[in-house]
Amino acid sequence: MSELIRFGVSIEKDLLVKFDKHIKQKGYQNRSEAFRDLIREDLVRKEWLEGKEVAAAITIVYDHHKRELVNRLTNIQHDFHELIVSSQHIHLDHNNCLEIVAVKGSPKRIQLLTNKIKATKGVKYAALTVATTGKDIV
Repeated sequence: MSELIRFGVSIEKDLLVKFDKHIKQKGYQNRSEAFRDLIREDLVRKEWLEGKEVAAAITIVYDHHKRELVNRLTNIQHDFHELIVSSQHIHLDHNNCLEIVAVKGSPKRIQLLTNKIKATKGVKYAALTVATTGKDIV
């Protein structure tokens, strides 16, 4: 672990009261950990904007009985095979499936893959959860 440094922050009282209430509801034990998470989140956003190699998860919910839908989703994933690290298929009930696709690569390509999946007829829900490869985050 790297060396810890203490520093002061000036902040309006009302904003600090709201922040303290917010982090307490989220379960933080102290402000320091909440600030570290906010900083990390901003750095991950910067990685995405700068187009560095990033990681993410695409979550998909669909009815596997829809004609040719599974084949269309598989073909889309094959078109972006260089991004896909892993996928997990979960049967939610008789009709609905949840698929989680772990990806790593260019943010633009990952977003394009997500958009193609979202736009596929029969997909009920698709969302992109952005992350980092961890290389540039402490």
